[in-house]
Amino acid sequence: MFTNDQRQKERTGRYGTSRVEFLQELVTQFQNTSAEETREKILANLANFAYDPYNYNFLRQLNVLELFIDCLTEPNEKLVEFGMGGICNSCVDPANSAIVTKFGGIPPIIHCLSSPVRNTVNYTLGALYYICNEFNKEEILKPEVIDIIRRYAAAEDVSVSFSNLAKAFLDKHLSGNE
Repeated sequence: MFTNDQRQKERTGRYGTSRVEFLQELVTQFQNTSAEETREKILANLANFAYDPYNYNFLRQLNVLELFIDCLTEPNEKLVEFGMGGICNSCVDPANSAIVTKFGGIPPIIHCLSSPVRNTVNYTLGALYYICNEFNKEEILKPEVIDIIRRYAAAEDVSVSFSNLAKAFLDKHLSGNE
């Protein structure tokens, strides 16, 4: 459920922790722990907050989008999955997409198309759908990337979600360009 200032005030109470303070605590915990399972849980939590437009300004203020990008190159597949999930959840907002592009997120996102983790591939296809625009399409719409996405579009028997997301991407970004 999306939130707003009034709902947040009701949930937090008079003496509770504000949303931005809570997110800052999560970021600090993530940065200060080396326990992989703890890092996975915190990043999953941050990725869940990334779906709600109420949190977008906070995520930008706290550099959480950059944290998500950094996690895409981790050897831990769970961190990659949750980082990609956070990017996918937040990139519906063009300002968030612009930050991901500005901070070099496109190459590691494209690399995630080859992930062995299904959720990561789903998140990657969804993120590319929203991130690709007139300013970065040359970086995304490379023949090798389009080839991978076309293979996903044709893979209905393997994964309907891969196929549907890939077809939506192709319809949005290649219709009339071929």
